[in-house]
Amino acid sequence: MNNSVTNTARLLGAGLRALLVLTLVTGVIYPLVVTGIAQGLFGDKANGSEIKADGRVVGSSLIGQSYNLPLKKGQETPDADLRWFQGRPADGLGGNSVNTRYKLVLSGATNLSADSKVLLKQVEDAKAAVVKDNSVPGYRVKPSDVPADAVTSSGSGLDPAISPAYAGLQVHRVAARNGLPTAQVEKLVRDHTEGRTLGFIGEPRVNVLELNIALMDFVAKR
Repeated sequence: MNNSVTNTARLLGAGLRALLVLTLVTGVIYPLVVTGIAQGLFGDKANGSEIKADGRVVGSSLIGQSYNLPLKKGQETPDADLRWFQGRPADGLGGNSVNTRYKLVLSGATNLSADSKVLLKQVEDAKAAVVKDNSVPGYRVKPSDVPADAVTSSGSGLDPAISPAYAGLQVHRVAARNGLPTAQVEKLVRDHTEGRTLGFIGEPRVNVLELNIALMDFVAKR
């Protein structure tokens, strides 16, 4: 009987020691090592790929955000602030009314099929808005000029970038709204156009937040 109790106590003691050691190694030491390596070698990415302007964090280079005017009385959907370059539509799995910078709370596509009437209506409405908003005196946008990324959300709904074609389509409107020469705004777009990753992965793209920060700086210096 005494031997049985002694063996049980030994097993419990061994199990407790194993639990404590594993907790220390996997719950404390390993996370600290991984965090230290990440901060040392990939600090920017480990901290969320933050983008700063005027010394403060204004967003992430990985997450798109909206550029809208404040809601007017009776409005449910804010109007786009047309002084700025606009990103892709942010249609995804769920929205929120708390964090107005980031509309979505869940990363994911709408899961609407290609022949969905809801999706077709969204695309048609978005195309009409792009044509209307970006047609300015001396520059008329045709429906056939509107690229796909201007009227559809990405698979995550959080895409921070747009195609050079969509950025270029917005140049005349942005120039007119800010009283800038079109050539200068075109140069801003060229300077912020990234090529394919490693030369062959993905498509050329323009990060909208980084472009708008450059635009804000350019306007402030005039």
